[in-house]
Amino acid sequence: MIAPPAKVSTTGLPFVLILSALMAFTSLSTDIYLPAMPMMAAELQGNVELTITGFLVGFAIAQLIWGPISDHLGRRIPLFIGMALFMIGSAGCALATDITHIVFWRVFQALGACTGPMLARAMIRDLFSRTRAAQMLSTLVVVMAIAPIAGPLIGGQLIRFSTWHSIFWLLAVIGGLMFISLWWLPETLGEEKRVKASVAGAFRNYGALLRNRKFMQFTLILTCYYVAAYAFITGSPFVYIRYFGVDPAHYGWLFALNIVGLMGMSVVNRRLVSHHPLETLLRYASAVAALAAVVMAICVWFSLGGIVAIVALVFVFFSMNGILAATSTAAALDAVPGHAGAASALIGSLQYGSGIISSLLLATMSDGTPWTMAWIIASFTVASWLLAQRRLPRV
Repeated sequence: MIAPPAKVSTTGLPFVLILSALMAFTSLSTDIYLPAMPMMAAELQGNVELTITGFLVGFAIAQLIWGPISDHLGRRIPLFIGMALFMIGSAGCALATDITHIVFWRVFQALGACTGPMLARAMIRDLFSRTRAAQMLSTLVVVMAIAPIAGPLIGGQLIRFSTWHSIFWLLAVIGGLMFISLWWLPETLGEEKRVKASVAGAFRNYGALLRNRKFMQFTLILTCYYVAAYAFITGSPFVYIRYFGVDPAHYGWLFALNIVGLMGMSVVNRRLVSHHPLETLLRYASAVAALAAVVMAICVWFSLGGIVAIVALVFVFFSMNGILAATSTAAALDAVPGHAGAASALIGSLQYGSGIISSLLLATMSDGTPWTMAWIIASFTVASWLLAQRRLPRV
């Protein structure tokens, strides 16, 4: 039995910090070893992009399982199980000796990691209304952004005096610390609000969610954007380090620059959602992101501006995530208030599973230049913008 939590205010700093850390698990699990990817590719003699693909496959599938379970059992029990699985998967990655083994353990690692962001979103929906949920999600993004800033910097420094294996041992330790912190996390889904049907029956909710036009439109806006975002996350180590010759220890600073932009826009978004409809914010943010992505692709095609142009335009593109993620998620969850766990799982499955598309495209179509990364970012950001320009249903 899981012991009852200590009393923690759902508006206090400890609650926000724990949820922010849970939200950060996805980015931390991948971003921290980005500087080591060229080293891993050389040592393991394989396509190291598949480690990201494997993680995202496990992440996408597992969320669909955990969502209905959390609607039936509550949020805390799945979180405890998830953190235990994450620790085991991280240790497996650290001990891996070839690409096949590390891809397998990355999938296993994702089975646990996915519970963090998925259930953090669900807990926000359990507690707050539409606008307030968007504000809270923006707050979590600001705090959780420490992970993608610190991750590549820590990883880059670790490989200066150790091997890439130490990065995954560090993740196992972080998973243990998160497991301990869950004892202070309150249960946000009371017995009276839980789905009374069997867990198997709860899986049928996905059919209803997929048929819900309001929910799916907001979800697909974010999904397309994240295909583009993962194209940068997966492709940038090779573009910056191999193509432009950036020192792996310095790669983290270039990556962190984008997270600073994301944090800034998340702070701005907290004010914007109080004065503007979420649909309007989505239209403008997706338009700015699409413009930056298209201009970047043009610069890469015509060899204009070099790495400076890519860094500057990706900064603008990535900053819009501070608006897009919070507003689209809040609007989507508000469209289906009775099934926050399953809805959050489907959002996360499509959002992070979308990275499978970009990582596979990069693994199979890369030509050794920044062009593949650039056209993937541009194409899917434009798709996100086109979805947002359609008459969005008010929810």
